[in-house]
Amino acid sequence: EKVIAAIDKSKDVDGFHPLNVAALWQKQSCTLPCTPKGIIKMLKAAGVEIAGKRAVVIGRSNIVGLPVSKLLLDENATVTIAHSRTRNLGEVTRGAEILVVAIGRPKFVTADMVADGAVVIDVGVNRDPETGKLCGDVDFAAIEPKASVITPVPGGVGPMTICCLMENTIECFL
Repeated sequence: EKVIAAIDKSKDVDGFHPLNVAALWQKQSCTLPCTPKGIIKMLKAAGVEIAGKRAVVIGRSNIVGLPVSKLLLDENATVTIAHSRTRNLGEVTRGAEILVVAIGRPKFVTADMVADGAVVIDVGVNRDPETGKLCGDVDFAAIEPKASVITPVPGGVGPMTICCLMENTIECFL
């Protein structure tokens, strides 16, 4: 936290500086965190209508969970923030039209936790304990047939995060 606070706010391409975080929550101009910014861009590019939708974000980190929740609120979604200790988590997630998962647990979200036609954004990057291969926080193979949109891991949110990092770098330079 001390290192992040020591960075000049105008050069904070990650959007983690306390003044950028405060500005985000106050709806002031700021550098947006890359992954949440990328998620919103992905949803819009996929033609997903965010306004009026029920969104559930599993994860409450300062890097993804909380900022993406705020950006979804800014797009007029009704947002529920959940986590691994949320009671009846499957019941909560089944009510989501947009589900963002950033919990850091391989294949944590199973098919029975997702509504048919839901948009599923998997932010997690983990190693599958059985195969050793990269996997996300959702069980992609089981959920893909029932989701209207789902992001793969690898190759989903990660590349958008990098694009937004480059965009933030250019914006901070200018």
